[in-house]
Amino acid sequence: MKRILSSLLLLVILFSSKALFAQYNPEITTADLQKQIGFLASDSLKGRKPGTPEDAVTADYIRDCFKKAGLRLMFDNGFQKFEIVADVKAGSNNSISFDGFTAQQGLDFTPLSFSSSATHTAAVVFAGYGFDLDLDSLKWSDYKGIDVKGKWAVILRGDPEPDKANSAFLPYEQERSKVLTAKDKGAAGVLLISPSDIDKSDIIMHMQYDKSPSDAGIPVFSITRALADKLLSSMNYSVASLETEIKGNHKPVSIYLEPTVTATADVVKTRVTAQNVVGFLEGTDPVLKNEYVIVGAHFDHLGMGGEGSGSRAPETLAVHNGADDNASGTAGVIELAQKLSANHSKLKRSFIFVTFTGEEMGLLGSKEFVNKPPVDLKRVNAMINMDMIGRLNPESNTISIGGTGTSVETDSLLKILEVNRPYKITHSADGYGPSDHASFYSENIPVFYFTTGAHEDYHTPADDADKINYTGEVAVLDMVYDLALKVSAGNRLTFREAGAKQATRYGRNMKVTLGIVPDMVSNDNNGLRVDGVRKGGPADKAGIIKGDRVISIEGQPVTNIYDYMARLGKLKPGQVASVEIIRNEVKQILIVQF
Repeated sequence: MKRILSSLLLLVILFSSKALFAQYNPEITTADLQKQIGFLASDSLKGRKPGTPEDAVTADYIRDCFKKAGLRLMFDNGFQKFEIVADVKAGSNNSISFDGFTAQQGLDFTPLSFSSSATHTAAVVFAGYGFDLDLDSLKWSDYKGIDVKGKWAVILRGDPEPDKANSAFLPYEQERSKVLTAKDKGAAGVLLISPSDIDKSDIIMHMQYDKSPSDAGIPVFSITRALADKLLSSMNYSVASLETEIKGNHKPVSIYLEPTVTATADVVKTRVTAQNVVGFLEGTDPVLKNEYVIVGAHFDHLGMGGEGSGSRAPETLAVHNGADDNASGTAGVIELAQKLSANHSKLKRSFIFVTFTGEEMGLLGSKEFVNKPPVDLKRVNAMINMDMIGRLNPESNTISIGGTGTSVETDSLLKILEVNRPYKITHSADGYGPSDHASFYSENIPVFYFTTGAHEDYHTPADDADKINYTGEVAVLDMVYDLALKVSAGNRLTFREAGAKQATRYGRNMKVTLGIVPDMVSNDNNGLRVDGVRKGGPADKAGIIKGDRVISIEGQPVTNIYDYMARLGKLKPGQVASVEIIRNEVKQILIVQF
């Protein structure tokens, strides 16, 4: 039904825009870009959120542009389809009851998005802030002297030093980390309370999807202080009195409580089908045509915005058209496909043009592409990525090229290409960055990342087509076209590492690193797949290789990226620890010095 609706929408939209195709022009012009971006960033596409009918219409449109340009469609008629988790919501069967009292879902409690779906009847233990830390700088255990095995653990969010900006607790206070600690201690589930310093109004946490499809493995609820007080009343405690005691004495307080709680967590994951759009243009050299240049950009955006969408105006529900982010890059891929196809005789290597979906949800589309590529990635000479290339600022008049350190030849190549450009150019050597080229860099592929940078309309409803600097984008694409010809016809680029191959946001509080590229999007909860290994790093020295699956560190289970980061957070520089992996369905234990 969704595909039928998508086709009807496409017919309606394309009928009103048929002049777009009638005036096909292989040259890159401001008029062409205005038409492409005007369509891609139109209100009718409702922000191009992955898995929506409008997302499918966008994909159909791009596919037809590729076909019109003479590309051979790859995968399933141009679509590389895959399933994603688009949202997580509370189901209709959530419940908490004890001592004849039944709590009200949505008022007294809610499951969290990373909760597993399960039912348990068990005793209850108040476990303070849920820390179990034995560090040189911080020793604090809320589990000392208590046993939470098979019980509900009632835990305060935050830490006992809310007014201390540089508190040593900060790296360990994330909810997922606390839940993992409780799970390690054998807890059947977790009831999280927001103390008064976090939420004076005593409202349950919003069930916001954190864009990770992996769950905690146990049920997790946010409950109000009022509900927690009912649990604590039999012991003559309240949340307020416990907060005062813990903070005043700066010591853990843990208590066995009398009620037996029966609770059911019902979490529903909305799974949808999304698609990359992929076209192929064969090179003319009988040998080099078996090597490839990939030109890509993501076409998805934030839909209607709202909380958890990534919008910088989350309180505003409105179409986030994403004209610069990234209709500008998508239009660039289409225009380059047309021009390179029209100049086919100049191409020695073959080209793959791909527009990715799911970039805003964690590089999902590009991860899918490199995990299930249509060609041998070892034969890819370079990947050129364009993300936000439509807002060249007339005052600074500067574009940025990332990944310039990812091949030995890049600097000398760009030095030639940058002569007489109508703008200044800055370089960033790092291969990792906040866009789809990162997935290719992780596969040891030289990358070029073109952008004109962020602006005040970024990730807001104000990122509209009338604000694009079309003349500036033509100038950017002129250079990308020249670069494409060079990497098509020139000598093979020699890959070299340039910076870390993983997101720094996951490691900002870490004292140690394993030196791997972790899989950050898997939802199977059976270990953390190693997507890459940094040469000379701890993992490399210990014998860990790409494709291994880490299932425990120091005997503590690792099921996903959150478990992995929590385990690393408790290690010390120089520490020697065991890392258990699965390789080719065989378990191995390796010794790693961090």
